Amino acid sequence: MKISTKGRYALRMLTDLALHQGDGFVSLTEVAQRQAISKKYLEQIVPMLHRAGYLQTGRGAQGGYRLKKLPSECTVGEILRLTEGSLTPVNCVGDPSLCVRSADCPTLPVWQGLDRVVSDYLDGITLQTILDQHGA
Repeated sequence: MKISTKGRYALRMLTDLALHQGDGFVSLTEVAQRQAISKKYLEQIVPMLHRAGYLQTGRGAQGGYRLKKLPSECTVGEILRLTEGSLTPVNCVGDPSLCVRSADCPTLPVWQGLDRVVSDYLDGITLQTILDQHGA
């Protein structure tokens, strides 16, 4: 499994907003500068995060974005599934009907176990966990 730039940048953006949640609305320009991410790239990620209920938008001179949820309510697993789609290591774990061998596959339990470990790990980390580890 490899996490795309979109997934990594979405997580960095939301973490940045969590770190600056006391600042009110934060402009994309500020996030882009602090995270060394193209503002244009962030503009492509924002609609997805907004539709999923992660972002609140503010208009006007003091406008920008802020987290709509508490950092403790945003798991890394949810964020990555939103941006990446499935995090399953092989397609048949998510949908066994995709493989005619799934009923008799001796390796399927290996992939199911890996999927559980990855999901449990990523779902156990919230933006608040990241803030706490960062010392924020």
